[in-house]
Amino acid sequence: MNEQRKKIHPHKFTLWVALGSIVMMFAGLTSAYIVKRDAPGWTTFSIPRAFWYSTGVMLLSSVTVQMALKAFKEREMMRYRNLITLTAFLGVAFVGLQWIGFKSIWNSGITLKGSGGGQFLYIIAGLHALHVLGGIVALIILFIKAFASKVRRYDSIPIELMSTYWHFVDLLWIYLFIFFMGIK
Repeated sequence: MNEQRKKIHPHKFTLWVALGSIVMMFAGLTSAYIVKRDAPGWTTFSIPRAFWYSTGVMLLSSVTVQMALKAFKEREMMRYRNLITLTAFLGVAFVGLQWIGFKSIWNSGITLKGSGGGQFLYIIAGLHALHVLGGIVALIILFIKAFASKVRRYDSIPIELMSTYWHFVDLLWIYLFIFFMGIK
């Protein structure tokens, strides 16, 4: 019996390599936070309530993107369109809530001047927000394609890639949120 080896799609492989690089970047940044927190003049901050809400929104968006992928694979295009649209809106809501949270921290006197946890928060969570914005761009592209014309080819790879990436930025935010909650 001649079994073919199951190969990973090249785009999936590339995504996993990129995700590994992102993990390394955030591991380095959170490690630097731990090392620097004992420095003189270190300031701490409180997690704004908006970050709690944004966490809930991000978790919900992971559910909707997974449901969208399932709907696409089942060729339920109207359901897919609705869910991919909802996921995009939830992504935008996440960024909006993050903005409100950052404004709250800034208004409490924690700015980019000096040395402290707030500065690390701006850099680390800001980089995460950039990755979420990249995901939102990909969601918008999927949204446009979903509504642009009749789907002739049901290739789920782009949606699978988006779903994997979106779950990744979700898990990354959960890690960062717990990190900043637990490390002062």
